[in-house]
Amino acid sequence: MADSFTNDDELQRLRDRLRATAWRQVVVLTGAGISVASGLPTYRGPGGLWTLREAEEVPDAAMAAREPSRVWSLFGPMRKHLRAAAPNAAHLALAEWESRPVPGRTFTLVTQNVDGLHTLAGSRNVVELHGSLLRTRCGNPKCGLPPFEDLTERVQAEPCERCGQPLRPDITLFDEPLPVDAEWAAKKALRECDLFLAVGTSGTVSPASNFVRGAKYAGAWTLLLNLTPMQPRHPDFDVEVLGRAEVLLPFLLGEEA
Repeated sequence: MADSFTNDDELQRLRDRLRATAWRQVVVLTGAGISVASGLPTYRGPGGLWTLREAEEVPDAAMAAREPSRVWSLFGPMRKHLRAAAPNAAHLALAEWESRPVPGRTFTLVTQNVDGLHTLAGSRNVVELHGSLLRTRCGNPKCGLPPFEDLTERVQAEPCERCGQPLRPDITLFDEPLPVDAEWAAKKALRECDLFLAVGTSGTVSPASNFVRGAKYAGAWTLLLNLTPMQPRHPDFDVEVLGRAEVLLPFLLGEEA
């Protein structure tokens, strides 16, 4: 059972431990909750996109094959919000933490988000598990057209200039496998992880929901920072911290004044 840290004294002890230990392999997993302060909604939290769409289909592999324009009608308009969004204090705290010169330490930031805000904040070793909504690719896996940067607010699927098949957002939909390179990089980092920090994630979407188990198997100290408690509590998290990421991460990870 995870310990919950909610008051100032407990948070200070947690901060002290994070600073005192010479972590060798840090893995951070982020979900949509870290971007709420940037004006972007969550997916499964209160008021989340999939909560609001309970009566509708969620975008999955079948929708992409059957109605590619339907996928664009859901995700294309979101690009307007991504263009207007800026990294918040939580993104910046993680980027600053990664940038500190710590001999022998490796740092991997694995994100389920498709908003590109970690890279914009300055994080370097970012693994995008679900791709990026700021890119477009061909829906034909045999086409060979590389994904390209695209901020167009498309609402209809357009044909690929190379093969004629419908273009699609470069994101992973429900019932689709993760990008091979991204999944490999995440699992490789977890194999030697000694500190695992999950931020702003519901912990219910596989396979990312199983990453904490891999980190725990490797002997890592495991922390969850989220606005709401995980239900049910995951036995492989040692610590659960409740609060806003943009407030807590600068405090927990920031250098002493």
